[in-house]
Amino acid sequence: MRLLLAEDEKSLSKAIAAILKKNNYTVDTAYDGVEALAYVDANEYDGIILDVMMPQLDGIGVLQKLRAQGNATPVIMLTAKAEVEDKVFGLDSGANDYLTKPFAAKELLARIRAMTRSAVGMVQTDARLCLGNITLDSATFELSSPVGSFTLANKEFQMLEFLMRNPKQIISAEQLMDRIWGFDTNAETNVVWTYISYLRKKLTALKADVEIRARRNAGYYIECIEEQ
Repeated sequence: MRLLLAEDEKSLSKAIAAILKKNNYTVDTAYDGVEALAYVDANEYDGIILDVMMPQLDGIGVLQKLRAQGNATPVIMLTAKAEVEDKVFGLDSGANDYLTKPFAAKELLARIRAMTRSAVGMVQTDARLCLGNITLDSATFELSSPVGSFTLANKEFQMLEFLMRNPKQIISAEQLMDRIWGFDTNAETNVVWTYISYLRKKLTALKADVEIRARRNAGYYIECIEEQ
C-alpha cells in the first residue's frame, strides 16, 4: 500500500516514514503543500497524511484542492491544534480523520488501516484481508490458510496486499514497481517476477484456492481458482 506523507518538520517526517515503512507501507514524503500536490498529480496513492501547518500551501488548502478536483483519496490530517472547531473545519473540508500531535504510532497505524479499509471482491475484518481460503493479516504480516501459515517479508506482503485489494484486476509490473519500490527506485522490473514466484510457492504450500496469474504483456492478477 502506497502513502503520501506531507509534513514540513523533517525530523518528524523521517520518524513517521520509518514507522510506516517498518509496517510494510511504501511512503513518499513531501515537505510543503505545493510539493504534496505535485506528488498527487504524478502518482496514485491509497492514502494521504497531511500536516495542517505547512509552508507555501497548508494542509487544509491541499485537501480542498484535492476534493475540488474530484480526488477522493482518503486523507488523515495531522495537527498540533486540539480545538474542536479546527477539527470540524478539517472534516468538513473533506478529511477522513484527524489526529492531534503528539500521537502514538499504534494509533496512527490503526487510523490508516481504518481509512483505507475496502471491501471490493473480498472480506476485510479489522486488519485482515480474506480471499478464497487465504487470509492476510496486516498486523502480523502473516499469510494463512486452513493448512498453515507464513510470515511474509516486507515486499512480499505489500505485493500480495495490493493484488488482494484489487482481485481480478490486471496490474502491470510497472504499477507494482511504482507502488512497492517507489518511483525513484533503481531496481529492475524483473524483480517483480521474482516476488511473484515467491508468493506462488507459498500459496501452493498453503493449498490456497486462489492463484496469481499472468496476462502476457499486460501484468498480474489474483483470483479464485474456481473462477477459471
